[in-house]
Amino acid sequence: MQIDEQLSHLNALSPLDGRYASRGQALRGVLSEAAFMAHRVEVEVAWLIGLSEAGLPELAPFSQASRAELRELIDNFSERDAALIKEIEKTTNHDVKAVEYW
Repeated sequence: MQIDEQLSHLNALSPLDGRYASRGQALRGVLSEAAFMAHRVEVEVAWLIGLSEAGLPELAPFSQASRAELRELIDNFSERDAALIKEIEKTTNHDVKAVEYW
């Protein structure tokens, strides 16, 4: 089946990226795969900081500067970061592990 670019909305996965794509543009920042990755990074950073504060002998608490640096990963997460995670995922074949390695 040859896809005609003029009929691309007919080949969309859902009406959100098809007929309603222009109206749903604002949702991309919340529902896109890049946004999903950004939320995963937020969870992983919070989890790591929480573990460091749990008194585990294997992981000393992070300094204030290190915690700030980790939080910058969340605040400055970009589409480029999402693309890097996707590249890592090609090797790991696991989306969460790719975030951890990133």
